[in-house]
Amino acid sequence: MDVLVSAEDLCAGYDGKAVVSGLNLELRRGGITALIGPNGSGKSTILKTLAGQLPPVSGRVFLKGRGLGTMSEREIASVMSVMMTERVDPELMTCEDVVSVGRFPYTGFMGRLTAHDRDVIRQALETAHVFELKDRDFNRISDGQRQRVLLARAICQEPEVLIMDEPTGFLDIRHKLELLQVLMKMVRERGTAVLISMHEIELTRKFADTVICLKDGKAGPAMPPADALGRGAVCRLFDLDEDQYDWLYGEKQALTGSDPVQGD
Repeated sequence: MDVLVSAEDLCAGYDGKAVVSGLNLELRRGGITALIGPNGSGKSTILKTLAGQLPPVSGRVFLKGRGLGTMSEREIASVMSVMMTERVDPELMTCEDVVSVGRFPYTGFMGRLTAHDRDVIRQALETAHVFELKDRDFNRISDGQRQRVLLARAICQEPEVLIMDEPTGFLDIRHKLELLQVLMKMVRERGTAVLISMHEIELTRKFADTVICLKDGKAGPAMPPADALGRGAVCRLFDLDEDQYDWLYGEKQALTGSDPVQGD
């Protein structure tokens, strides 16, 4: 598989101060890499740096062999689509309007949409299961519906690389699965390279090809999910004891000492 994004000894942070360091990464065509770690471990910071939204504190990032810092916003957007957790709050835009923004790298003078662009927009709305929302005000739909509209916008961009920050956060279990199925279809049929931060351990085990764990300001190596997310590894990563792990993943009925689930 072709390497689309690579990072060499990347140190990411803000105002020259590192949040996380030691990241070595290759995103290959047709592969899914997941970032896993406690809150505050630097997942979003890494994603923003790899997307060109933050400059590296040190180290280098390459997109299809070119230094990311040498590329224009339009050049990056023609290859990479980014879906972060920041709340999007456009005024007076329908869901279809929001999705159409994904055609930015391809529209000509004055951002005029062609018949082809409109066909791509329609297909993206259908793929993300939000076609019925196309005429709704984006600011008047639920957080979960917004998340799926933003996925449609990312799909509409026709990216080779898709970077996503906790995209399942506002979704119920059905829509989590639908989103992951859409991503797996993009990977399988289009060869998209996906980098995604996740909190759901069980979903990540089933979904990702490789996992990178972040903790205490350090990025671990890329590993298969079975190695990165085994029982002991998860306990160490999230500072869990075995009783807590077993309670979370169904091997015991209750935690030793006290039950955190309160009855009526």
